Amino acid sequence: MKHHLHKSLITALTAIYLTLFCYGETPSETVTIPLIGDTAPSFKAISTRGTINFPEDYWDTWVILFSHPADFTPVCTTELMSFADLEYKFKELKCELIGLSEDGLNSHISWIKDIKEIKYKNKENANIDFPVIADFDMAVAKKFGMIQKNASNTKAVRAVFIIDRKHKIRTIFYYPESVGRNVQEILRTLIALQVNDQYTLSTPANWEPGDDVVIPTHQKKEDAISFFHSQNEDYYCPTWFFCLKKLPLEKVVKP
Repeated sequence: MKHHLHKSLITALTAIYLTLFCYGETPSETVTIPLIGDTAPSFKAISTRGTINFPEDYWDTWVILFSHPADFTPVCTTELMSFADLEYKFKELKCELIGLSEDGLNSHISWIKDIKEIKYKNKENANIDFPVIADFDMAVAKKFGMIQKNASNTKAVRAVFIIDRKHKIRTIFYYPESVGRNVQEILRTLIALQVNDQYTLSTPANWEPGDDVVIPTHQKKEDAISFFHSQNEDYYCPTWFFCLKKLPLEKVVKP
């Protein structure tokens, strides 16, 4: 009896060994991604602009944290140039940019220096004044779920987190390595979020600053229908559950 138990134990251990080491399969690591409405994870990190203590260094400001798979890559280069080109608009909205890559600080500095010499579309002499984190131990990337096994075990996907003044995550974008981000869309989303905070309004598909905005609808159908029939100059309703009002460009959020 003992002989059979001993043999069974050896068989079981052998199967585990083959699975883990010979077949290259290891227990999958759970990727934890902070969700919309969550408090953004705190971190301390070295960057091209010195040490970052988040959120302590970013009180009463919005933050856009975005990651790159690696330095000296073409798509990442165009993105950094695009963020640099629009940084002044983000600052006007009291929003700070923070980049991130798993490469080291010296690599970041060299890359930024090379970027300044590149001409791309209407962009040249790009000054990357915002910090780029040297996340060589992937500590920050893992906190934000940027390392995703089926994409890469060693590189962050193209993630974007829009974080508000209360350090709550308000929007998340994820892109694969091969697809460059639309920085104008990230800026548009930031403006839409701030409009929502200031006026308690929503923005329809493809909204741009100056377009009409969606006003809250009544929870009960009968109340919504009554509101629909009482519409006035301040708003208009294409149907009973969908009403809009004008929000002129000059009234769009001014932090």
